[in-house]
Amino acid sequence: MLHHSAPANATIRPMSEPLHSSSAHYRLVADAIHYLRAHQREQPSLETLARALNTSESHLQRTFSSWAGVSPKRFLQIITRQYAVDALRAQASVLDASLDAGLSGPGRLHDLTLSCDAMTPGEIASHGKGLNLNYGWGDTPFGMAFIAWSSRGICQLSLHDGKLRDVEGTFNEEWHGATRQENRAAAAALLEQAFAKPLERGKLHLLLRGTNFQVKVWEALMQVTPGRLVTYQQLGAMAGTGQAHRAVGSAMARNRIAYLIPCHRVIRQGGDWGNYRWGLERKLALHLWEQPA
Repeated sequence: MLHHSAPANATIRPMSEPLHSSSAHYRLVADAIHYLRAHQREQPSLETLARALNTSESHLQRTFSSWAGVSPKRFLQIITRQYAVDALRAQASVLDASLDAGLSGPGRLHDLTLSCDAMTPGEIASHGKGLNLNYGWGDTPFGMAFIAWSSRGICQLSLHDGKLRDVEGTFNEEWHGATRQENRAAAAALLEQAFAKPLERGKLHLLLRGTNFQVKVWEALMQVTPGRLVTYQQLGAMAGTGQAHRAVGSAMARNRIAYLIPCHRVIRQGGDWGNYRWGLERKLALHLWEQPA
């Protein structure tokens, strides 16, 4: 079993609301993020934003700040290119120190919270033959999620605006060699654990399905501290692959486990937020949610 981790002792806000409440608030936050991005140059006021979203200023301010921990005005500052560039520079100094010390990344300085087990080539080729998988849908702070897992760990976690039939269809196709069973109650409990803040040490395990190169990139990505940002080039250096940033980007595109393998912490070299498999608004919301209190 591989033992690589996401950081355990990052200072991030505790979750104060049940997931279903937080999920309901996320829709308003996502709409606000979409509008603020589209009108970033205009620096819209709270009054303008509330009018555009057809809600009151007080409700918007209260909901956004309660969910995100920062005001809409502060969010406008966070999504600027200069903020991203400054964050990358700060992270670069941390990475340089870690790599000079012979570490793969800054997360090595933290206690382990996640353990990972990579599937064998035979298991991948047979589409999970011999595995017993449970799966289900549930609420998260970022909308609905589909999650699947075996006794060895979570093998899929995807984020959506609602239940989608094609998600289950793709899951059944990719894992047609495995025994599959829906388990809604266990899925809800596992999602509660996955989005707890902070993650409880040693409670979550991941089952990775990918090539050796992809697994190296994902393991390196889990070393990036919540709230931090890295580029594709920095991530490649952390993984020790020596590969071009396009190859690193391809590995991230194959990641089936949202949030816990944090692709949302990777942006482009010039400070552009880039794309995200589960939506750019959700990527920004994830980064916002991980900001220090």
